[in-house]
Amino acid sequence: MSEHTPERSRVAIVTGGSRGIGRSIVHRLAAQGFAVVAGYADRQELAESVVKEVTAAGGRALACRADVADESRVAALFDAAEREFGGVDAVVHAAGRMRLSPIAGLDLHDLDDLHRTNIRGTFVVAQQAARRLREGGSLVTFSTSQVGLAFPAYGAYAASKGAVETLTPVLARELRGRNITVNTVAPGPTATDLFLADKDAETIARLAKAAPLERLGTPEDIAEVVGFLVSPAGHWVNGQVVRANGGLI
Repeated sequence: MSEHTPERSRVAIVTGGSRGIGRSIVHRLAAQGFAVVAGYADRQELAESVVKEVTAAGGRALACRADVADESRVAALFDAAEREFGGVDAVVHAAGRMRLSPIAGLDLHDLDDLHRTNIRGTFVVAQQAARRLREGGSLVTFSTSQVGLAFPAYGAYAASKGAVETLTPVLARELRGRNITVNTVAPGPTATDLFLADKDAETIARLAKAAPLERLGTPEDIAEVVGFLVSPAGHWVNGQVVRANGGLI
């Protein structure tokens, strides 16, 4: 199962690990030898299925439900990793929420829900990671290339992810002396079920052609970037926002 034997004893937490990009990250890190705790908010059957896939391939994995904005539930997620696998070496915070609307028309309740997950949730996960990652560990959070693209209707979402990007170098500096890296991955258009939903074929084709590489990203593309950042090979990258978007911006 493991491609990198020295990482076999390492442990990762992946929030949003039951589907989309997070699910691919669970598989990527398991292939690198990590024992993986897949955090999920709902759809328990999806979380349990990714665990079964990892274990069937010879890896170690556990599903654990947690609202990322609830500090007690996130603490319990870290407790589960420590109890089952002995500690935490990598935290990948892939859970997030998106609401698309022109700024003038956005329901402020939707804004509050968006920011509770994307800003508070990232802060809560980062706080636990800062307290509990073992020396030499890594935290990877998620932003979006929309922070730079600034497409209409993405204002609230991009604003919430801009906060994540601001947090990244601050936390990297605060963790000086512990050999822990903090980075953010900012995907461009990526062919997940969430992205493809409610888009017609013309829109999808236009977005696929926008990047110089002339295709949509895949969850596996993004998982490979994360796998590098949490590996020894990527440990010199710290405090950065990596725009994984095929050259879109």
